[in-house]
Amino acid sequence: MRSLILSLALANVPASAIAQTPRPDAVYTGAITTGWGREVTPDNAWRSYPRPQLQRSEWQNLNGLWDYAITPAAAPQPVRMDGQILVPFPVESRLSRVARKVTPADRIWYRRSFTVPPGWAGQNVMLNFGAVDHDARIWVNGAMVGAHQGGFDSFGFDITPFLKPGANELVVQVADPTSAGSQPRGKQILEPDGIWYTAVSGIWQTVWIEPVPALHIEEVRATPNIDTGRVEVDVALSASAADTDVVRLSVRSAGKTIASTIVRANRHASIAVPDAHLWSPEDPFLYDLVAELVTVRDPYAGKPERDRAAYDARFTSGEIASYAAAEVTGAPRDRVNGYFAMRKISVGPGKVTGQPALLLNNKPYFQNGVLDQGWWPDGLLTPPSEAAMRYDLEFLKKAGFNMVRKHIKVEPARFYYDADHMGMLIWQDMPSGGGEDQFVTGSSQSQAVLSSDVMAQQQVELSRMIGRLRAFPSIVLWVVNNEGWGQYDSATLARFVKGMDPSRLVNADSGWLDVAPGASDVFDIHTYEDVPHVPTRQSERAIVIGEYGGVGQPIEGHLWRDDKRWSYQVTNDSQDYLARYRRKFEEIVRQARVHGLSASVYTQTTDVEGEINGLLTYDRAVAKAPAEAFAAMAQPLWQDAEDRASTDTARRKH
Repeated sequence: MRSLILSLALANVPASAIAQTPRPDAVYTGAITTGWGREVTPDNAWRSYPRPQLQRSEWQNLNGLWDYAITPAAAPQPVRMDGQILVPFPVESRLSRVARKVTPADRIWYRRSFTVPPGWAGQNVMLNFGAVDHDARIWVNGAMVGAHQGGFDSFGFDITPFLKPGANELVVQVADPTSAGSQPRGKQILEPDGIWYTAVSGIWQTVWIEPVPALHIEEVRATPNIDTGRVEVDVALSASAADTDVVRLSVRSAGKTIASTIVRANRHASIAVPDAHLWSPEDPFLYDLVAELVTVRDPYAGKPERDRAAYDARFTSGEIASYAAAEVTGAPRDRVNGYFAMRKISVGPGKVTGQPALLLNNKPYFQNGVLDQGWWPDGLLTPPSEAAMRYDLEFLKKAGFNMVRKHIKVEPARFYYDADHMGMLIWQDMPSGGGEDQFVTGSSQSQAVLSSDVMAQQQVELSRMIGRLRAFPSIVLWVVNNEGWGQYDSATLARFVKGMDPSRLVNADSGWLDVAPGASDVFDIHTYEDVPHVPTRQSERAIVIGEYGGVGQPIEGHLWRDDKRWSYQVTNDSQDYLARYRRKFEEIVRQARVHGLSASVYTQTTDVEGEINGLLTYDRAVAKAPAEAFAAMAQPLWQDAEDRASTDTARRKH
C-alpha cells in the first residue's frame, strides 16, 4: 500500500522532481531536461497522425495518462495499479512520470478505457501501436486480441469483435529483457555507462484507433524510376479481394491530378510521371499519392466461360488493360494519402578515376553526414515532441549536413516524414542485438554464432523495419551491422535486404569486420584518430567513413551528470574544439578530392547521457560552435576546382 500511495503521489509531481524519487528501483533521470519536455502535458503528448505515409482522415489518439503497474513475471494481472503513466513515454523516462527500472523478471501493465465514436458505426476498428519494447500482449474487455514481439516496429489488430457499446477497457502487458536478452535493442543497457544508455521499456510511440472497412488498404509501396520517368506502385489489401475490387491511384502535384490509373486489388501498377521533378536535399520536391479502394463493374461479365477467362487473365497485360478501362461504381470504400519522390540512389563512376562513387540522380553527390543516436534526456528513445525532433534536423541542415545516419534506432515515422520534406538523406541502421559475448571486435577474424531462434528474430525485425520504412524517400541506404555487434552471416543478410528493396543501397558492415564485399555497396571504416584514416581503394564499391570525429566539449550546466564525461577526444576550450573539428573535416575534404571518398559520418549530433561528443548539448540548448561555422567548412565539398582555388586564396588572406 505504501508503494501504491507513493506512486499515486508522484503522478502529480512535476517532471523535474522525479530525479529525487526515493524508490529503490528509481532510474537516474539526469540533471537536465529540454525546453520541449517542460511543455509536455497529457493533453498535448504527440498529437500528430503517427503514420504519414498511410494516412486516413478519421482516427482517435490514445496517448495521455494510463494506469500502470510493474509486477513480477509470475504475478497475475493486477487489480490495483501503481499509479499513472504518460503514454507514449517509456517507463524509465522522466516524461513518463514513472522513471522506474524494469528488469527481465518484471512485467509492465497498462490500462485505460476508450469509447468508439458513434460515427464509426458499421466499420471495423483497428487498434494501432507505433512501437512497444519488447514483447507485448493486448486485451480488450478481458479478451486477448493479439501479441507482438519486436521493439522498433509498428503493429495493429482488428478489435471489432471485442468491442461493446460505451466504455471499453484496454490492457497491455509488456516484457523486456533489454541487455539480458539477445533481441534487437540498439544501445540500451540495464547498467548505462559510456556509449551505452538507459534502457527503454514498454510503450514508447503513439497508440491510436481508426475505422476501416472490413477489406481495406494495408500497405502502399511506391518506388520511383527516374530513368524511365515512372513510379512503380504496389498496393496490398488486408485480405483477398473479389474481381470487382480495385484500387484507384492518383498522382497529384500542387493540388492537381497529373496521372492516375486503376488496377485490380493486390496488384502492381506502373504510372508515368510527366516531366518528373527530381528530389534532392537542395530541392526536396514531393508528389502526393492517393490510393482508393473502389468497386468496378465486372470486366469479365458476359464473356464465355467467365470464371475461366478471369482466372487465365491474372497477372497479365490483358488484366491490366481490362481494369484500366473498367467503370467505377459508387464512392470509395477506403482512402489513404501518402507521397513519393522521384529520386535515385546508386553507385557509379565518380570524379576519381577507377574509384566508384555514391550517385544521387545519376550524378556524384558527396553525403556529408552525422551520427544521430536519437536520445533525449527527458524522453529517452521518445522525443518530447515532433517539434523537438525536427529541431535536430533543422540545426544539421544549417550546419551544412545533408545526411543523417540513424544509429541503431528506428524513429517514429514523423521523423522520416520531416526528413523527406526538409531534404535530408538518411542512412538507416538495423538496431543491433545478440549477447555481449557475440560482439565482434576490431581485431576479430570471424563472425558470431547465434541460435536459429535468435537469427530468426533478428531477420523478422529487419524485414519489418524495411517494410515499414521503405515508403520514405529520404532513406537511401540500409546499414545491416554496426561494428560487429551481434554480427552474423552479413553477406546473406545484405543480399536479403537488397532483395527486399533493390531501389536502395546496402551497407553490410559499418566498421570493423568487412566480410561481404560482393553483397555490400560500400566499404565503410570507422576512424576516430586525430586525422581520419583513408579507406582502402575499392574497384566495385564506394568508399565511406561511417564514423569519425568524436570531439568532446563539456558545457557546464548542460551535462547529464558531472561525474561521468566520456569522449574520444576532450577539450574545455571552444577555440580548440573548433580547431580539432576543422583538422578532421579538412582531411575529409582532401579524401573526397584525392581518393574519391563518397560519404562521411561525424560523431555526433548531440551529447547523450555521459557521452559528450555532440555538436549540441544533450538538452539541445547550446551548440558547441555556430551552425554557420560548420557549414562554412563543408562548402568546399561541393565546389568545383575554380571555386576551390578562389576560396583557398580568400582563406589564406584571412
